[in-house]
Amino acid sequence: MSFRIVHLSDPHIGPMPRPRGRELIGKRVTGYLNWKSGRRHAHDMGALAQIVADLKAHHPNHVAMTGDISNIGLPAEFQLARSWLETLGPAEDVSFVPGNHDAYVRGSMPDLARAFAPWTTGDGAEGGQFPYLRVRGHVALIGLSSGAPTPFFIASGRLGREQLAAAETLLRQAADADLVRVIMLHHPPRSVASSIARGLTDARDFEALMRRVGAELILHGHNHKLSVTRLEGPAGPIPVVGAPSASAIRGAPRHRAGYNLFEISGSRSDYKIEAQARGLLPGAATIGDLGPIPL
Repeated sequence: MSFRIVHLSDPHIGPMPRPRGRELIGKRVTGYLNWKSGRRHAHDMGALAQIVADLKAHHPNHVAMTGDISNIGLPAEFQLARSWLETLGPAEDVSFVPGNHDAYVRGSMPDLARAFAPWTTGDGAEGGQFPYLRVRGHVALIGLSSGAPTPFFIASGRLGREQLAAAETLLRQAADADLVRVIMLHHPPRSVASSIARGLTDARDFEALMRRVGAELILHGHNHKLSVTRLEGPAGPIPVVGAPSASAIRGAPRHRAGYNLFEISGSRSDYKIEAQARGLLPGAATIGDLGPIPL
């Protein structure tokens, strides 16, 4: 049997609710001005609705949403985002990991954890705890949180030693159970993938983790483009696939609204993964097939 995963990211749900005066302090001020001046025109909720309709027509077994569901981490944004996540399917069939725009300031963190607990609940665990593990059929979905509050003009992420250590335990357990392991996180997990201000600050530690225990597929967002790279694993290269923004209507074809579709068959000892990109067609406002993704 095959297991179908839809991967989408960075929808930046809008329109942004009007912030209260006391909420526009610190980094949120510049973020709000950035949204007002440009970001709100780059992300189109009509295009996002088309993406959702298209992915649902493919009847996925699971949806992986890898962060930046909000813009400046307002509590009211989280409620709007919750309502949108509910349109993707039951919470047990939809997994979420936060991005830097969700963990925008330290004050966002408690509301972030509460709002998205149904989509971050691992098997036999409480919601809002990272990493989490969800076993669905022959697939182990492991969610990591790289979203962490950062200073002005910094969009980097961090996993931390405790989360990496816990992830290693989950990855080993999943390997022992012969499950195909799929890791979800927001930031590209390669030390050369992004600038210091936008990358994963402990990417080298993650790379070392992959060399020790490996995974079969890694999904991320953040860069707003379709991308394929690889990390060294104990059994060979591990595909690392980035998704474009699910709502972007500007830029080159691989930057425009889209999502990735994966078919996973077999168990870890004998598996096959095929991938396809879907999104806004070049020169059109309709969603269609953008071709296979080489893994």
